[in-house]
Amino acid sequence: MKKLLILLYLMTAMSYGQDLLIELEPYADGFIRPVDIKNAGDDRLFIVEQDGNIKIIANGSVLATPFLSLNVNSTGNEQGLLGLAFHPDYQNNGYFFVNYTLANGSTQISRFEVSSDPNIAEPTSELPILTVNQPFSNHNGGCLQFGPDGYLYIALGDGGSAGDPQNIAQNTSRLLGKMLRIDIDDTVGTQNYVIPPDNPFVGDSAIRDEIWATGLRNPWKFSFDTTTNELYIADVGQNDIEEINKVDAAIGGLNYGWRCYEGSDQFNFSQCADATSFTFPINEYSHTMDGLSKCSITGGYVYRGLNYPSLQGRYIFADFCSNEIGYINTAGDIVYTDPFSGNLSSFGEDQNKELYVAALNTGIIYSIIDPSLSLAETTVVAATLYPNPARSVLHIEHNHTSNTATRHFELYDISGRLVLSEKYTDQKHSVSVTELTAGVYFAKTDPKSQAIKVIIQ
Repeated sequence: MKKLLILLYLMTAMSYGQDLLIELEPYADGFIRPVDIKNAGDDRLFIVEQDGNIKIIANGSVLATPFLSLNVNSTGNEQGLLGLAFHPDYQNNGYFFVNYTLANGSTQISRFEVSSDPNIAEPTSELPILTVNQPFSNHNGGCLQFGPDGYLYIALGDGGSAGDPQNIAQNTSRLLGKMLRIDIDDTVGTQNYVIPPDNPFVGDSAIRDEIWATGLRNPWKFSFDTTTNELYIADVGQNDIEEINKVDAAIGGLNYGWRCYEGSDQFNFSQCADATSFTFPINEYSHTMDGLSKCSITGGYVYRGLNYPSLQGRYIFADFCSNEIGYINTAGDIVYTDPFSGNLSSFGEDQNKELYVAALNTGIIYSIIDPSLSLAETTVVAATLYPNPARSVLHIEHNHTSNTATRHFELYDISGRLVLSEKYTDQKHSVSVTELTAGVYFAKTDPKSQAIKVIIQ
């Protein structure tokens, strides 16, 4: 299948004035309504299908036998098997957790174990963790993630219908419309989890102890940036505004505003506290922005892989209806790709933190790459750089002789910013790096060459 090239044009260009290229490269296909992508700390990808299967991509191929098959209620468009998270110590204990819809419409969080075959789960190992009744079939949330603190975070929608008619997201006696945080490594009584002692509302009889944050409408994917310890929550809007919330992962007790606010706009202000009680999104966008029909945000990840330094530190997400990939640039603004197709339903990371995205309607999993500056492209190695690590001088020795060609040397920092550029004609050349801060850089010696990782000491 041909690569699908999507140009992500920076409305606020990076400091060295170049556009960012994102290419979606088909990685695997044949999935039915994929809604989550996870890894288990190895080179496999686990793909969650909404109808109840978890399948494995290993060595680029989809294994014939599902990792796990569950009987789920997927009669509603937003019901089914919705989330997967592997225990931080999965390599030793084999535990993983799923979020799915029961026959009566309730949300079920359960733990399972892998069998003696690492590619097959034990279907009889289910340990129920938490069951939450749902008044309507939509707004189930579904995302599960382990935080940097080792606790399980659970995102639940407001229970559905339109406009949160029961004001559940602001009702602290209900778990719906909340971000939950629980310790699944212990039990108390008949409860298969315990409450972390530093949860923000522990001891308040008016608020459920499991609650970490309130005021969410339908958080369709959240993630942790483990480099900065920040939590990103993408919350689907009602009629007009999609929002992205970002906060230090250690800060609990925040109220993200729904249904009092949709994004930063007032929605239904009955029974609402003063605006100072709420945490507003760092970014939001309208359904009619740019003349395209946007409708539902698909949350993603901050890119922390090494193959594409121009993407480093960027939060990447999508809109499910317009099929644009969104990106927060260095100025804090959202930039979009041209429209894609297939309804982008979920992002995921592999063990090296390279990014993937799932297309719900076509069942294709894509890898996200930047072809303009890649460590993954190894077909052309234009030069040798030494010493590496370098302290004061970096020597460049080109592998092909040329008496007339002008050669280009470019050095980028980890954020993708061009920090050094020289032109010359010699086969051997030296550049001073004494003015550069110690750290990781990426060098290009030819537009078609592989990027070379350089350490400056």
